[in-house]
Amino acid sequence: MTVADVSFDVPLPHPFSYRVPAGWALVAGQRVVAPLGRANRTGVVIALREQADDPRLKPLLRVLEPRPVLDTEGLALARWVAEQSLSSLGGTLAALLPPVASLPRGEAGAARERAALEGGRPRAARSLVEGAAAPPRPALLVGTGRETRLLERIGAGPALVIVPDLDAAARWAPRLARAGRVVRLDSGVEDAERAAAWAALRSGTAALAIGTRSALLAPLPPGATLALVDEHEAAHKPPGPPRLHSRDVVLERATRERLRALLTSATPSVEMWWRADSGRAELSAAEPGAWPVTQVADTRGILRREPLTPSLARALRETLGAGRRVLLLVSRLASALACDECGAILRCPDCAIALAYARAARTLTCRVCARTTPLPDVCPGCRGRRLSPFGWGAERVEHAVRRRFPGARVARYDPEATRGARADAQRRAASEAQVVIGTRGALRLFGPGALGLAGFVAPDQLLRIPDFRAGERLFALVWAAAERVVRGGALILQSQSPDHYVLDAAVRQDLPAFYRHELKFRGELGYPPFRRLAVITVGAKSAADMRRRADDVAAALGADRELTVYPPAPDRRDRARRIVVKGRDDLSVRLTAALAEFRAPRARGLAIVGVEVDPVEWPT
Repeated sequence: MTVADVSFDVPLPHPFSYRVPAGWALVAGQRVVAPLGRANRTGVVIALREQADDPRLKPLLRVLEPRPVLDTEGLALARWVAEQSLSSLGGTLAALLPPVASLPRGEAGAARERAALEGGRPRAARSLVEGAAAPPRPALLVGTGRETRLLERIGAGPALVIVPDLDAAARWAPRLARAGRVVRLDSGVEDAERAAAWAALRSGTAALAIGTRSALLAPLPPGATLALVDEHEAAHKPPGPPRLHSRDVVLERATRERLRALLTSATPSVEMWWRADSGRAELSAAEPGAWPVTQVADTRGILRREPLTPSLARALRETLGAGRRVLLLVSRLASALACDECGAILRCPDCAIALAYARAARTLTCRVCARTTPLPDVCPGCRGRRLSPFGWGAERVEHAVRRRFPGARVARYDPEATRGARADAQRRAASEAQVVIGTRGALRLFGPGALGLAGFVAPDQLLRIPDFRAGERLFALVWAAAERVVRGGALILQSQSPDHYVLDAAVRQDLPAFYRHELKFRGELGYPPFRRLAVITVGAKSAADMRRRADDVAAALGADRELTVYPPAPDRRDRARRIVVKGRDDLSVRLTAALAEFRAPRARGLAIVGVEVDPVEWPT
């Protein structure tokens, strides 16, 4: 008899086997309905095989689509994504495939007939063969006009453009439509439209498509273009399995299928810049564009009672007088300590990231190596006694601006902290305000050249985040703000570290200078791209069980001499233990082997073990 191995959206590493009813001509990549437990579930056929009759196997119930949703190459790529992210194959497929096209009830039998007749004709696999030409190098487009250059290279397709979020998909769809028919594969459109778009790409009736991460496996013909917009964005790695950045999938798929990969970014990720710098990607840079008049205001020893330095207050007054808009950027994060007198940030001597400040316990803890030290009385550098975790939040800055400029329309906007009707009201107020005080999400309110002034009240708070990516994140934020300032406008950075290389490179509009410093720092301490990282999270019902199981997990990981394993450390609320692991390119494979015992179904009652490979947003 013919047996189908089917993967479901369940947290299990193995597929389930079913009898294929007589007369069905299934192929791998088709979606079916089969009994699982006490329910009927939708799954994907990942393999078919012949074996002796086994009456214990249950039969498949029905086929959902007449053709495979994925070809052989797509299934192989999905397996790779699941392995690299330590996710189940079924969960990976559920996240990266379109909704099932709904059929009227009377067509169910016809669909099964079409599946039997047509299912055996999948598109030919396009894996690399010995002697074939090497795939083209990925191209990284930076600098002014990068999006226009991307559109020019895409032309009329065939091409798939991956964007970080739904708002970006809505903006890009009309731009692509100028070159021809474009279909959308993101959840911003109805399920039926997404399913029809996938089918149109597969049949060749559509040549241009736009989507978010869920479109990464969409069918493309040989020689097509696979584009990733704003490759540095953390939104390309959203919560939920598979926890793998879209950049990694795009590069892997382009290599496997010999597609042309194009990536755009104003400030590329350090990983992507390193690829270009080492010759593994082509760097396509344009001449630097217009840059605002930029100033770094030294706030060492000041900025205690007033968030606006004289230079920022003066620029704000002049900008309002010219009828232009102002954005003052603040941060809600203040989880580390810095000296208000010399500006030094208290860092781990071994890991070089900011130590996390626990106010109640009066301790400093490293989020990587778990080093914990008592709160010092004085700054280790200048011996100053003014150590502070506090900065200027949006509410305090708003009050100060209203007091100084009572006639201005002022609004506060923090999209990360508000949801629902309150967020909509806040957004409307901010869209009409002359002065917006907001977090980094407020940048989405403004397009290029929309601001007369962008001011950073206390960017040092972002450098104090206990994350090795803190400098990269601040650099991207400053650069993005500068691109939104009109020619002749101003960018003012108030900082206790006015000579920091992040600020210096942004002021001078010097991308290579920033990456030289950042790569040197990463290389010396073994951070990506030179080594891979993973964060293992261990939780349990009781604190004692949690500590014991975390120690067991750390011991199992430590048995692999190729891994660098740091001791378990509590998370911010002491509800879980986190273990940081460093490894090489085969990190995912080694983690899978080391954690097999703890991630098996029988071990779930003892502890919950989560794995985040290549984290982008460092857990606090």
